[in-house]
Amino acid sequence: MSSLGLQNHKVLSGMRASGRLHLGHYHGVLKNWVQLQHEHQCYFFVADWHVLTTHYDSPEIIEKSVWDMVIDWLAAGINPGSATLFIQSKIPEHAELHLLLSMLTPLSWLERVPTYKEQQEKLNDKDLSTYGFLGYPLLQTADILLYRASAVPVGADQVPHVEMSREIARRFNHLYGKETGYEEKAEDAIKKLGKKNAKFYNQLRREFLQDGNESSLEKAQALVDGHASISIGDKERLLGYLEGGGKIILPEPQALLTPVSKMPGLDGQKMSKSYNNTIEMREEPEVIESKIKKMQTDPARVRLTDPGNPDNCPVWQLHEVYSSEDAKDWVQKGCKSAGIGCLECKRPVIDAVLKDNAIFKERAREFEESPDIVRGIITDGCEKARAIAKETMEEVRSAMGLNYR
Repeated sequence: MSSLGLQNHKVLSGMRASGRLHLGHYHGVLKNWVQLQHEHQCYFFVADWHVLTTHYDSPEIIEKSVWDMVIDWLAAGINPGSATLFIQSKIPEHAELHLLLSMLTPLSWLERVPTYKEQQEKLNDKDLSTYGFLGYPLLQTADILLYRASAVPVGADQVPHVEMSREIARRFNHLYGKETGYEEKAEDAIKKLGKKNAKFYNQLRREFLQDGNESSLEKAQALVDGHASISIGDKERLLGYLEGGGKIILPEPQALLTPVSKMPGLDGQKMSKSYNNTIEMREEPEVIESKIKKMQTDPARVRLTDPGNPDNCPVWQLHEVYSSEDAKDWVQKGCKSAGIGCLECKRPVIDAVLKDNAIFKERAREFEESPDIVRGIITDGCEKARAIAKETMEEVRSAMGLNYR
């Protein structure tokens, strides 16, 4: 999905608390977050409960991992003045919504998630025959739906998780969105749009329901979303009424596909802690230089005079991320003609990574030396996030008959 149709909408994304982040995280996720925070209403959270789905026997790793990761977010340019940063476990409504959604989610939906069996095979040294592991996609769904996010930035491999969130939201709305007197309340809400907007809303609704015109649906949704003088409850009724259904309590999120990261690991595979091939964002400069210098190159270049092929060299993949077109042209010509050696080829990459590293370390220093600042940022973010979460849960409890006194 393009971001063009989502201006000023809610965007939510989370990251498992895995400790200090590496350059793969920066190029694959954080650079995108930095851009999104200036275009949308963004909520970025530390998914600490998700760590327990696979590392329930190692809780001692979580706290330090949380704060190290938040510092890396700030060092990457995530601005708490532009985005809301919070920790999942500080918002108990995540757990409550997860529980309530579990009452209506078919077991088969969880078992068919592609990563369920893949992760069981990959992490075969752990006992993952737990409800927490089976149910983690449902916890992800609760994370998203709790904030009524319009879009969730994900890679292509995570799209099935967002699709599941959509299916669960749709099932919830179907089961619980038919409030007493719904149509009468929806018709009353239309009048509150004003005479001109009400007429336009009815026209667009008719075009969608009779002719299936998707653009009419999108225009009508934008009309409702952009109307400031009607209540949230009336907005939900009007959005549901557009599609001929009931009140939309939990909106269906969209997958916002992120650009594919080209950041390789030191061995040419995807950069991952599992492969032990990473460069941390705040790695010490001498360690970075040593790691890149030790990277394997084209195995065909046994001697300095042997020509090479950049396509067979992991270092070339780093050039594609960090080097200018002129520098890449220099590498291609020099490698193929044996005009430059492998250490000479690595130097521009080392310099570029060290330049980024210096920026990260400088930005992080203030937060490392003043942990109270980091905790204050998270405390403020948790307060903002919880206010939204409480509002959603009031609606959910009411719809499920649990809001009695």
